[in-house]
Amino acid sequence: MATVHPPIKPFKTLTIAGSDSGGGAGIQADLKTFTSLETYGTSVLTSITSQNTLKVDGIHAIPADFVTQQLDAVLSDIGTHSIKTGMLCNAEIIAAIAKTLRKHYPGSLPIPNLVVDPVMIASSGATLLDTSAIETLIQEFLPLCFILTPNVPEAEYILSKAKLENPHFVNGKIDSLEQMKLAAQDLARLGSSIVLLKGGHLPFYKSNGKALPQELFNSVDDLSVEMEELELVDLIWDAKTGVFTELRKDFLRTSSTHGTGCTLSAAIAAHLARGCEAIDAITKAGNYTQSAIREGFNVGQGKGCLNHYHHIVPRCIERPTRYNPHPLTSYLLKACADDWNKYTRHAFVQGIADGTLPKESFIHYMKQDYLFLQTYARAHGLGAFKARTMDESKAFADIVVHIAHESQLHIDFCAKWGITYEDMINTPESMANVAYTRYVLDIGMTGNLLDLGLAIAPCLIGYGEIGKRLYNDPNTLKGDANPYWNWIKNYYESDYQSAVDRGVANLERQCDIQQPSAHRLEQMEEIFKTATRLEVSFWDMALHQL
Repeated sequence: MATVHPPIKPFKTLTIAGSDSGGGAGIQADLKTFTSLETYGTSVLTSITSQNTLKVDGIHAIPADFVTQQLDAVLSDIGTHSIKTGMLCNAEIIAAIAKTLRKHYPGSLPIPNLVVDPVMIASSGATLLDTSAIETLIQEFLPLCFILTPNVPEAEYILSKAKLENPHFVNGKIDSLEQMKLAAQDLARLGSSIVLLKGGHLPFYKSNGKALPQELFNSVDDLSVEMEELELVDLIWDAKTGVFTELRKDFLRTSSTHGTGCTLSAAIAAHLARGCEAIDAITKAGNYTQSAIREGFNVGQGKGCLNHYHHIVPRCIERPTRYNPHPLTSYLLKACADDWNKYTRHAFVQGIADGTLPKESFIHYMKQDYLFLQTYARAHGLGAFKARTMDESKAFADIVVHIAHESQLHIDFCAKWGITYEDMINTPESMANVAYTRYVLDIGMTGNLLDLGLAIAPCLIGYGEIGKRLYNDPNTLKGDANPYWNWIKNYYESDYQSAVDRGVANLERQCDIQQPSAHRLEQMEEIFKTATRLEVSFWDMALHQL
């Protein structure tokens, strides 16, 4: 006889919010988040909107008595472990929800696990809460709230309408972390136990902790505008313990932010439903939302949407975007920063820059480098052989053609230094050269195309970086005064830089196809790091003529 298992009793979460026909925000975002975080989602609609990624062009409020009917239906039968509210639309709906919640939770202030996201303005600029409803929200709804999650503009607006005696926040404008703290304390005086004041509209410079000037805020999505690295601070104020908690994270320069507030509050509610304490729930929800933004995608012509399922099929390397077109390369350079710095800023490179490198060291390097190029070309030929598509084969073959061109330039350049072709081909390979080239070939034979790409990438990318840096560095000795100036120019010019672009594009394409796991990414990082260290050994060999 088959064993009959009792039915699973799921964690339950309820959203009371508006509908987004574009699917990026509102109850659609909430239900996606609930499901992604393994809770059973129910919903009460307060309004139906006509919207897409560009605009909200219509709002139809649900009659308040029907909102009440929905809420009664859910709570009287299914019940819930947590509730989040989003777009509440007008005063009548707010009052009706407050009355119904008081009925189902008599004597409970605040209502357990009630998360209020005071949605007022859409990311497209549309008004989502009647201006006349703010007083009802303050007087009747916020006293029920366990966690309140306003962003900076919402906090400013709520406090401008609140009638607090002796308020901490009197500036009217939140423009610093200190002002955020004062505002959070005042918001809690309106009833909520915990205030999460979101800092997405007030990024700070990492270098000095100062807020980004508001006039620059609208430029953060424009990558043509140079900006220092930014971070945001989500500030938690626990009114019961009197403790602030600062959650700091990178400010992501992306347009895929539609539904961020909905997703965050829904994720908090989901973690509360699963039994997390408030601060832990907020922290986990913030991490979930940050990753959903980073993995976001464009579904229309306007604001991009969050990826609510990013952790179900986790990506260790994000998809290429116009904000980060080379995510694998960026990751590898950051992960191997110490070794990369030793390679690209080696004493040999510095000697090239200021013209002080001993001539004997350079001649020794040029001979060994020609031998290296021969094996480097074979490695790319191996890539063309192992490729599964014509496009992949062509990507490697194009670089072989470029290496052949570079080899001829190498021969011509060496001739000016009195180094003949016979000198180069009759020079014994140094042990550093043997170690490096055989490592590349071994990886190419035993690994796949991505492994091979990782092994050859440090040489290709590093020389391109060195060429650009030295050419543009005002401290570099330029022109005829520097015997190595033509070497620098060669790696700066468009032919070589185009080869770098092709190689990086091929590497990123292979990574996007394979979507490496965390364990696989560690292996990839080790290949890139080993090849980078072998580049350092190559410079050591050249400098000391080993």
